[in-house]
Amino acid sequence: MRWILAVLILLASGAAAQERRPSHCIAIADAAPGIEYLRKASWQDPVPEFSVRVSYVAHASFLIQTRGGLNVVTDFTGFIGSAPLIPDVVTMNHAHETHWTAHPDPAIPHVLRGWGPFGEGVEHHLDLGEMLIRNVSTDIRSVYGGVEERGNSIFVFEVEGLCIGHLGHLHHIPSDEQFAALGRLDVVMAAVDGGTTMPLPEMITVLKRLKSSVIIPMHWFSGYSLERFLEGIREDFDIRRDGVSELVVSLRTLPDRPTVVVLEPRFLIEQE
Repeated sequence: MRWILAVLILLASGAAAQERRPSHCIAIADAAPGIEYLRKASWQDPVPEFSVRVSYVAHASFLIQTRGGLNVVTDFTGFIGSAPLIPDVVTMNHAHETHWTAHPDPAIPHVLRGWGPFGEGVEHHLDLGEMLIRNVSTDIRSVYGGVEERGNSIFVFEVEGLCIGHLGHLHHIPSDEQFAALGRLDVVMAAVDGGTTMPLPEMITVLKRLKSSVIIPMHWFSGYSLERFLEGIREDFDIRRDGVSELVVSLRTLPDRPTVVVLEPRFLIEQE
């Protein structure tokens, strides 16, 4: 009887630990048609169980929040609003100054740059327990002319069984090897400006191949460029636009058909 009691105690203590749910990067997540996966919420509200909240901050910056209290900001520029939030992790790309900062707050525990020495790229594999952050390097146009190989990173966040990808400043259709390294992305943030990153037909080709359940447009400079993207993709994807800046999503609430979810950018402001 004593050994049975010991086993039960170990199981109970293990269940209380904050662990990462295995992701489904390679497998298509089971869909649950009819479930409401968008809800109005503040970035300061608790994240529901088994869910992740994604808030569109500005341009290419998003705040990703977990049930366990992790705060991650993508393509961090040094400013996310007036709220006194110090992220646990920031990721950056350096195609333009609107995707990075040379002076991140030293209080940020993890600063992940999406580039290394010129042409060499960088590899990240940051395991935070609840979340795993990794990257896949792609090429960008060099400021000196030509191409900077491996100068951009597509960051992938594996959390609560989801794979969330941020394409960064993508300048070309990824290779077969890069697509394989990305795996199945349930949610993807994609630049849809159609100019400074890549032409819209090419970006739409990328999104069709990724077959993500949720696509969040970013890097649109005007309503016109966003509408051009929506017009070009609406035959293959559902479109949802509710005027909110946050998305709460989980494996069980992914839409049953690939859906473009338009979020409105909003800097973080502390609410009383």
